[in-house]
Amino acid sequence: MTSPAPPAPPRSVHRHSLTAKQAVLTLGIAMLLSILAGGIELASDARSMRQEVESQTRHLLALVNGTAAEAAFQLNPDLAAQVADGLLAGGHVASVVIRDDFDRIMAARERPREANAGWLASALFGDILDYREPLSYDLGTDEPSSAVGEIELRLALDSLRRDFVDRSLLIFSLGMLKALAIAGLIVAVFHAFITRPLLRVHAAIADTDPRRPGQWPKPRLTRHAEDELGHLVESLDGLLKAFQRGLDQRDALHQISTLDGLTGIANRRRFDDFLTDSWRRARRSRRPLSVIFIDLDNFKDFNDRYGHVAGDDTLRAVAGALAGVISRSTDLVARYGGEEFVCILPDTDLEGARQVAKRIRDAILALDIPHAAPGQPGRVTASFGIASAVPADDEVSHEQLLEQADSHLYRAKHRGRDRIVWQE
Repeated sequence: MTSPAPPAPPRSVHRHSLTAKQAVLTLGIAMLLSILAGGIELASDARSMRQEVESQTRHLLALVNGTAAEAAFQLNPDLAAQVADGLLAGGHVASVVIRDDFDRIMAARERPREANAGWLASALFGDILDYREPLSYDLGTDEPSSAVGEIELRLALDSLRRDFVDRSLLIFSLGMLKALAIAGLIVAVFHAFITRPLLRVHAAIADTDPRRPGQWPKPRLTRHAEDELGHLVESLDGLLKAFQRGLDQRDALHQISTLDGLTGIANRRRFDDFLTDSWRRARRSRRPLSVIFIDLDNFKDFNDRYGHVAGDDTLRAVAGALAGVISRSTDLVARYGGEEFVCILPDTDLEGARQVAKRIRDAILALDIPHAAPGQPGRVTASFGIASAVPADDEVSHEQLLEQADSHLYRAKHRGRDRIVWQE
């Protein structure tokens, strides 16, 4: 089996989430549109304000025309002064001059000189500041009204500018409020129908176990079953399940590639990898590592006498006996080749390996498989070679450890077989 994949790192909370980016983008677009709309609305309001100023000013002049004409006809400067003061009290009037029909000034009023109102105010209102109206007096006879003087009026540009700025700020403020309200509504609706389902899909993918992608917590988006989001979820589901099938096939192939096809225990390839890893761990932990080489005695004669089918059955039976003895998950029993087997015993010293070898020898003898070849005791037996080392202390490599175990197995063969050798 392959080693489990490392756990996925914890998800970090990003400062700029999809919802935040969406809100900023929506707000930016809404602000831009509100500025453009505000500019158009300001241009329209400027035209409206011009018309209002002209209309109000002419209406004001019409209201005071009779009184001013009477003052001019009666040559009454006090009455003319009252009219001028009344006009100057208006919001936008900068100066008033009332003349009689001899062009003599009867009353003149003027505010303090105004500051520079700026080019924009001049461009908007500069051509509607000055007004001159004749004063007509009705004598009360059948004769038509006669001109008895005139009134001149000038508007204050700085006052018009202030009113225009106040109205502009109000328009922009209302526009911004509307933009914020519209942006908030768009963000809320978009989040409810688009962003939140996408975040659910993202959370499901993030919570998926990389070792079991086919079992991901597939989100149920009932309102998006037939749209692009629903199709996205179904496509992801198909992709992750296909990926799961690929992982399962990979694991199966890996399992097949590391098992011996005849006996079902680990093969030589798995043994080599396991020994390298075990040696590395033993060197870090300064713990002993032992190896047991096992060879069935006179097995060629067994095949010649009983046939290869019986030989294969015997190899399978011996492998089962070995697997029954080597039960720790940290140990490994493998078929080394032919009738040779090998055991790797981490955290096991020489004495512990001797005890394991004795149990294996007894398990093989307990199989009581007949073997009547010359030199055999009438049943299948095995020879054992043991080597042990502490990698951090001994000046040996794992290759040398194997050579020692193999050498001890060779000595067990030459000492009469069916025995365990662990030293020179």
